[in-house]
Amino acid sequence: MSEPILKALDLHKSYDLGRRLIEVLHGVSLEISEGEFLSLQGASGTGKSTLLHLLGGLDDPTSGEVFASGQSLSAMSSARLAKWRNDEVGFVFQSYHLLPEFDALENVLLPARMAHANRAESQNRAESLLERVGLAKRKHHLPAELSGGEQQRVALARALINQPQLLLADEPTGNLDSKTGGEVLDLLCELQAEANLTMIIATHDDKVAKRARRTVQLVDGLIAK
Repeated sequence: MSEPILKALDLHKSYDLGRRLIEVLHGVSLEISEGEFLSLQGASGTGKSTLLHLLGGLDDPTSGEVFASGQSLSAMSSARLAKWRNDEVGFVFQSYHLLPEFDALENVLLPARMAHANRAESQNRAESLLERVGLAKRKHHLPAELSGGEQQRVALARALINQPQLLLADEPTGNLDSKTGGEVLDLLCELQAEANLTMIIATHDDKVAKRARRTVQLVDGLIAK
């Protein structure tokens, strides 16, 4: 049996706010297979975004381990972990996180620049991705000149520029109206299927969760049985 692409083992996460300790995750264990489309569903405050950030190496658990293809993230050096995140993981957030002074094409190219990828090949791939998400004619527009849906499409293209194995999306339609959110979700699902990406979406929305092949419900920092 092949090694899961991601494995969470007894994850706990707490935040020390000085006068009190906030416990967000209380022992989450989870395995995700290569090519799987999984949704983490739960109301606000249940720990789904925290879990997604731990799975993507954006934060460290208070205790427990995350394994990527059998390798412990906590055992990686900071340089190795940063390289893994940039090269093998694509992130899509609710708030887009585009650099305002960079146009759409430059924003998409950022992870490739960080990976020191071939410039000509990266440029061609970035332009192809912008065309795939319907923004070929908007590639030289700044984020402020784009709608919310267009900004999220740029963020999606950026997440895919390094051809990651894993795509993590945190409420990717949360800041969009229902029509635009549906279009972005359709695009996410199409791209996931085309590239056989492993994709995990954190969402509170039933319509989003139902598009996944498997849904994990989080309740008060635990996976509901």
